[in-house]
Order: sequence, then structure tokens, then C-alpha cells
Amino acid sequence: MRRTVVFSTILGIAIAPLALAAADSTASLTVNATVSNNCTITTSALTFSAYDPIVANATANSDGTGRVTVACTKGAAPAIGLGTGSSASGTTRRLSDGAGNFLVYDMYQDSGRSVSWSTSGGGLMTAAAATSKAARDFTVYGRIAGNQDVPAGSYGDTVVATVNF
Repeated sequence: MRRTVVFSTILGIAIAPLALAAADSTASLTVNATVSNNCTITTSALTFSAYDPIVANATANSDGTGRVTVACTKGAAPAIGLGTGSSASGTTRRLSDGAGNFLVYDMYQDSGRSVSWSTSGGGLMTAAAATSKAARDFTVYGRIAGNQDVPAGSYGDTVVATVNF
């Protein structure tokens, strides 16, 4: 038993200088990544209050709201556009009952309904770049102009929302 211990000790002393003689070699590894500029867009329906063409004040408007939600890469400055809709006549937005009857309406960027929401976005959100990837909500303010003579029924339209970035 003593011989094993003595032999192990002698072997360890003999190998130690070999371990100290080992060399290292190094190289740098370059690491790259690209962050894509991206945006997503979702919507919530623009719903109007009931439109009654036989009210005491025939010029009364029917208002409603909807929402556009946009999430973009931090620093992106997109513009949000709302199309004229599937029932439009030129640039006039219209709701259709599917039987040739239409209600004229428009969509606005502000609660006072003074800034129409254009198909290109007209600068909405472009003035303030996204500060993070967090989604941002934008209210769509809608108005059906009063004094329209239409039959009762359900009227609808489909508008394409676009985010340009």
C-alpha cells in the first residue's frame, strides 16, 4: 500500500511540468444582428349611434368611435391611413344597405371632428416616433351627417386601415 502512495506522488510531480508547458491561442468572434423596422395594425369597429332621419332637428348628426391599434419597432415614425371604404363614391365615404341606399359618413382624427382621417394618415403618429414596441391606441371618430333621407335598414362599409413605415 505504501508503494502505491509513493508512486502516485512521484507520478504527479513528474507530470506537473508538462501541464505548465501547455499554450493557449485566442481569436475574436464577431457577432452581428439586424433589427428590422416593423409595424402591426389592428382595428376595433367604428359603431354609430342609431340614425333617425325623422328627428325634430333633421340636421342632427350621428356620432361614433372606433379604434386603430399600432405597434412598431422603437424609433419608427409611421403614418396611419384609413381607406375610403368599399362603398365610396370617389373620395366620399358611404355606408351601404346593399340595396343601393347609402349614408354618407366621415372619419376624423380628433374628438371635435374637424380633421378628416385621410388615406395616407396625414401625419398622425409621424410627429412622435414610437418610444417602445408597446402598442398605441388611436381613436377613430366617426360622423354620419344629418339630414339624409334613407330607408330603414342595416348599413355597413369595410375600410382598409394601413400603417406606412
